[in-house]
Amino acid sequence: MISAHPNRYTSTAIALHWLLALGILGVFSLGLYMADLPFSPQRVKLYNWHKWAGVTILALSVFRLMWRLTHRPPADAPMPGWQQRAAHLAHGGLYLLFFAVPMMGWAYSSAAGFPIVWFGVLPLPDLLPVDRELAEVIKPVHGWLAWTLVVIAALHVAAALKHQLIDRDGLIARMWPGRAGA
Repeated sequence: MISAHPNRYTSTAIALHWLLALGILGVFSLGLYMADLPFSPQRVKLYNWHKWAGVTILALSVFRLMWRLTHRPPADAPMPGWQQRAAHLAHGGLYLLFFAVPMMGWAYSSAAGFPIVWFGVLPLPDLLPVDRELAEVIKPVHGWLAWTLVVIAALHVAAALKHQLIDRDGLIARMWPGRAGA
């Protein structure tokens, strides 16, 4: 396993963290906006953008997981044991949801009979045969998982801000873009 600076994540890990954070925030916001639009060419376009972003997030998540498995993160910062356990549980939940949310969206799209053509160029295989009843079961699960991801991410942000503003332990600098100590 390759080690980063003892107190910081690698530049690649930092870039993937922030790319996924922005991507997830964007695709979630788009999902909220488009869900209640009436059927129109604009809605179809937004659904395609949502699916493309979801597949991109899935691909970045695969890369991020592979990077994480081959590059040792910095050691846990000093904090009470319950906080370390909560942090590990939250990170595990985030990683799980990085995969579950887009995979469930892809499964819904397949079951609903709406193929995914990534960026309008690369047709992706259907995960499931067309089954409208199954699609109606999967659709809310995709939404619940997305909300769960956003809630855990919000808790993650709150914990980082607590460490920065209350504990003042410099923990946020481990994942902040730029040079160490900047």
